[in-house]
Amino acid sequence: MLASSTLQVLNSPPAAPSLTPIRLPPNPLFLPLPSPPHRLGFSLEHAGRRRPPSASSTSSYEVGGAYPDEELDFQDQFGEEGDQKLDAAQYEALLKGGEQVTSVLQEMITLLEDMNMDEASEKVAVELAAQGVIGKRVDEMESGFMMALDYMIQLAEKDQDDERKVLLEVIKETVLAHLTKKCPPHVQVIGLLCRTPQKESRHELLRRVAAGGGVFKVENGSKVHIPGANLNDIANQADDLLETMENRAVIPDRKLLARLVLIREEARDMMGGGILDERNDRGFSTLPESEVNFLTKLVALRPGKTVRQMIKNVMQGKDEGADNEEDAPESGKTSTGVFGSKSVSRRKPRPVRPGMFLETVTKVLGGIYSGNVSGITAQHLEWVHQKTLQVLQEIAF
Repeated sequence: MLASSTLQVLNSPPAAPSLTPIRLPPNPLFLPLPSPPHRLGFSLEHAGRRRPPSASSTSSYEVGGAYPDEELDFQDQFGEEGDQKLDAAQYEALLKGGEQVTSVLQEMITLLEDMNMDEASEKVAVELAAQGVIGKRVDEMESGFMMALDYMIQLAEKDQDDERKVLLEVIKETVLAHLTKKCPPHVQVIGLLCRTPQKESRHELLRRVAAGGGVFKVENGSKVHIPGANLNDIANQADDLLETMENRAVIPDRKLLARLVLIREEARDMMGGGILDERNDRGFSTLPESEVNFLTKLVALRPGKTVRQMIKNVMQGKDEGADNEEDAPESGKTSTGVFGSKSVSRRKPRPVRPGMFLETVTKVLGGIYSGNVSGITAQHLEWVHQKTLQVLQEIAF
């Protein structure tokens, strides 16, 4: 479960994700599933307390928890409109996962009903109950646990039941926190970086990680544990995750994608080798067609607001960066290749992807610098690289 949860760990929402409510095939389990949260909501309401605030914690150091905002796999798994049918294995996983979610909620209910809580201690009590119940079950959880939990959160959001939704999110964050601790150090660091919006704070975090990590006190007096990790491992892991996301026909989470690009570029930048560092070489023998076409268009224009807007549109998934939902090659149509020539593959060129675009810019720059022929083109490419990172920072946070 740990291996399949890496992307999920990096992608858990600390706040309510803005997802389109999904529609699943009729499932007898999904009728009683919301029952335990409703019961818990009744218990809290009966005790005269307001709903507990979100369990997400932030610090003035700007380093967050071990996982970032949006949901990566859930909406992509069921389709944008939720009309994709589940196969037998997924259906069975949802059934088993739903039963475990119900069991966890029931045990939390039992613990919370025995407590006499005031409003100030309510948040802590809910978190402690989740920690206690999940801590002893996390190694036994079914693969469909998170899938069922996501579905129940969607139901609560659709029903506008904020109390039930917050309790379910506390459970989800607690599970992912436990899974994060089981991840390798460089994966934990990526999770921390994904929750760190300020560029300067990310750089400080990377410096401390490279120095061996440790426990550090933040400005508000609390402490945060930072694992030690190799910068090259961090950059390579972010690159692997990027490649997985960018190879999909549709990117479900542009924010997470932008964050991973920033992490890769900043980790590489801190390794000291610069553009010509052999550790940053993916070993491409040819450059990607779509990215080269777009870069050619940018270099042909004068740097300024127009070019920056073109970069922004593509990074947001518009124009040349718009997702291509048709996986199969288009028959009878010949796509345009580099400089207007026919595409060798005769397939419709894939969209320009942020991570691959910056790889292309870096590769071209490296070729210019290694040949000692730097000039106006190199300056233009440096400007494109800088503006692309600025745009990704705006998208990411």
